[in-house]
Amino acid sequence: VALAIIAHPTTRHAWINRVAWATCVYLEAVSVLPQLRMMQKARVVERFTANYVFALGVARFFSCAHWILQVFEGTSYLQTALGKGIWPLMVLTSEVVQTGILADF
Repeated sequence: VALAIIAHPTTRHAWINRVAWATCVYLEAVSVLPQLRMMQKARVVERFTANYVFALGVARFFSCAHWILQVFEGTSYLQTALGKGIWPLMVLTSEVVQTGILADF
């Protein structure tokens, strides 16, 4: 939450909404760690669980690719959605971290 207060979008939305969105982005980046840790300890992973984590990884990859393409495209949509400052970099970093965590699976 402290990181979300420091680095959040600078859009026209209410401050609490921007901080809540930032909190979700940061929390989502590390939320799969307990599941992966449990899977590493078990050594034998159920097929359904493995498929679920794989699907999460694919979804994260496409989400990360979306944000990277938005940055390289440079349209005003990204600035409208995210604002300016450090926030777009933090979104990209969070996406890359989560994609990296799931790639370890």
